Amino acid sequence: MTEQARFRSTERFGDRVDDYLRARPDYPPGVLRWLREAWGLRSGQSAADVGSGTGIWTRHLTDAGLEVTAIEPNDAMRRIAERLLAGSPRFRSVCGTAAATTLEPTSVDWITVAQAFHWFDPAESRREFTRILKPGGRVALIWNNRRHDTPFGAAYETFVRDFATDYADVRHERVEADGTLDRFFGVRPARAAFENHQRLDWEGLLRRCRSSSYMPGENHDRYAAMVGSLLTLFKRHEQAGRVSFDYETRVYVGSLV
Repeated sequence: MTEQARFRSTERFGDRVDDYLRARPDYPPGVLRWLREAWGLRSGQSAADVGSGTGIWTRHLTDAGLEVTAIEPNDAMRRIAERLLAGSPRFRSVCGTAAATTLEPTSVDWITVAQAFHWFDPAESRREFTRILKPGGRVALIWNNRRHDTPFGAAYETFVRDFATDYADVRHERVEADGTLDRFFGVRPARAAFENHQRLDWEGLLRRCRSSSYMPGENHDRYAAMVGSLLTLFKRHEQAGRVSFDYETRVYVGSLV
């Protein structure tokens, strides 16, 4: 990722927060089950959910009984999470970044990052995560990866490449392929993958598209053409008024050694 893209990352989604809240996928139950059964995640532990956004993954942690500090630098996204999770006594929200969480040293059992690690500086976040983790603490990095091996998935990927503004710079798959994760953990992390799906009507698909920071916004000169192309794509692939937006949810877990 370019330094310019990383610099803008904390504010990229500020004008897309409503679409993000309404259209981004949740995480499948297998993720939490694997963290419990294979890695000992349990009620009463403490967790920092870094880059917590609107709190999609944060809610899974609080529902599992963890004491969670959600760390999010984007004001608009953080306020959404604070509103949605206000009723949970196990939820605390702070304005911070992966490089400066504001947390005390050796204060958390878990650090989780859902759909955000690719925006971080790996060396800076590693130093900060090492500082705030308790001895024996673990890090879990989670992504919903769009599948390209279905007719709709392949067509949507072509559509994205046709209209995206800086897709090559910011796509999260690069950190899974270029050795960044091995360097971050210090060893090859454990990995698991889970199926995940959304069934989206036309409005849902449009919102899902607009929630991606690399797609043209409403004031962009290619926005109208993008919407027209997406509508054609939807009509070609919809069944009973919906398309299946399919993911492979990937989880990487390890200590920082």
